[in-house]
Amino acid sequence: MATHSANPIPPRLSMWRRVREYAVPPSMIENATARRAVGDWAGACAAARVDVDLDLRAVRVRHGTDLAHRLRADLRRLAPDLLRWHLPRIAPDGRLRPGLTLSLARYPECGLAPLQLVARTPPARAAAGQRISLALWEGPGSRVAGQHPHPHPDRRFRLDLHRHLWDAARSGELARRCGGATAPRERSGRPLTADSWQEAAKGGASPWAVERWAAEGESLLRAEERPARGPFAVRLGTRRRAVFELVAPDDSHAPMLRLLRQALPRQQVAALPVLPEAAARVLPDLELLRAGLITTGRLHPLVAAALAEPGPAPATGPAGLFGHVGPSEPVGPGSENGDPHRVVCRGEVHRIALRAGVLTAVDHDPAQLRRKEMLVALGGPALPCLRAIDAAHHAPQALPAIRERLDHGDVTGALDVVGRLLGPGAVLREGPLREALESAASRRVEHGLFRSVPAALRRAGAAPGAVTAASGITSEPGRAKAGHRPRLDRRTPSAISRKRSARTRPRTALTR
Repeated sequence: MATHSANPIPPRLSMWRRVREYAVPPSMIENATARRAVGDWAGACAAARVDVDLDLRAVRVRHGTDLAHRLRADLRRLAPDLLRWHLPRIAPDGRLRPGLTLSLARYPECGLAPLQLVARTPPARAAAGQRISLALWEGPGSRVAGQHPHPHPDRRFRLDLHRHLWDAARSGELARRCGGATAPRERSGRPLTADSWQEAAKGGASPWAVERWAAEGESLLRAEERPARGPFAVRLGTRRRAVFELVAPDDSHAPMLRLLRQALPRQQVAALPVLPEAAARVLPDLELLRAGLITTGRLHPLVAAALAEPGPAPATGPAGLFGHVGPSEPVGPGSENGDPHRVVCRGEVHRIALRAGVLTAVDHDPAQLRRKEMLVALGGPALPCLRAIDAAHHAPQALPAIRERLDHGDVTGALDVVGRLLGPGAVLREGPLREALESAASRRVEHGLFRSVPAALRRAGAAPGAVTAASGITSEPGRAKAGHRPRLDRRTPSAISRKRSARTRPRTALTR
């Protein structure tokens, strides 16, 4: 019996390969790069589906010219397509982690609380379109987040210590900080085996960039204004954290990473600085390259230039009219410029191709096709050519690729694939393809409702007492929302108190 020597692709790498193929399409990268090259940072954000919820003029009025200049400089260096490329994602579909607030840059000199440029992902209920938003976080009392469930910057997911993941001017640091050693060891010389931190992780499948933990931990402690030689925590899984400490003979020596000898109470471990995920794990692009699942040509240009590590060509699926159509693959045989698809019909080989923007059986007379379609509508048998066209409309083999694009918000790419398969003038028939497109359109309504919060509450620099009468939302403490029923107290007018406490008052939902 033949043996199979090929190792299956781990689910995590399979997810990241699909993410790299569909989540950030080449057209988005090209458009965002072109806008950023001419200094149009707002246009680059629009090309990368990033909403800007801050106003530089209002920031200058509230926080001064210096902060406005620093913020504008960071926005001009921001590569929003690179930020989308490196944002954390969730299994199994690889979508953006919902309801997340990530710190991109900190401005500790401004105000009592350090101001932070943050990127936010919408909650799961409004994640259609996979859009991102930029805002300026002004402290725990800031209301610029609107309805966001987690407006406070996350300690575990932060990019202010890893500007090379979003700053185009510092993207060259990626190769040095991505963590790619194959045999990680502690700085003290003792190998980190299953008897130490991997035992605490209970055999986690995700790779760890342990060789970078000492340097990254030192940067973390310095950013948190803590002693440079101290403990920090690494999240190894759900409710599992390992505590390490940095030790060195003096400040002139490089710190060494060592497991904390004594166990700390859970409350103290929770209060320790947490190593960001970007520093704790190996870069997914590096894993894909070493596994031969992707080439540098399929990476983001800034990532490919930083890594510059060639790899074997990844395995690709069939391409064509009824096959998988990748974002960088040529137009399939269903196009007018390519070879037509061939079907055995009544003992002959007939062609199916695009004519006048519609998928058509070329070798059949149009009048004959109309008669056969009427016969099928009355319950008669269909020609093999018509069955092939109907299958292409209902459930083509490229439907998974179209759904992947829709899940990642690439509606333009999905419609482009549909146009190449069925023609730009085709009318979609009932079936899974039409249902997928209609479902993607309906899900975007939830995101529109989420974004319908008044802009004054989301823009940095809005006055603290801004009130929008249309929604009744206010940022002033103690102010009531429109439509809110106040409680009865000694300050309530007597006429209103008698009316609301009368027993004869109807208790219905319309008058209550």
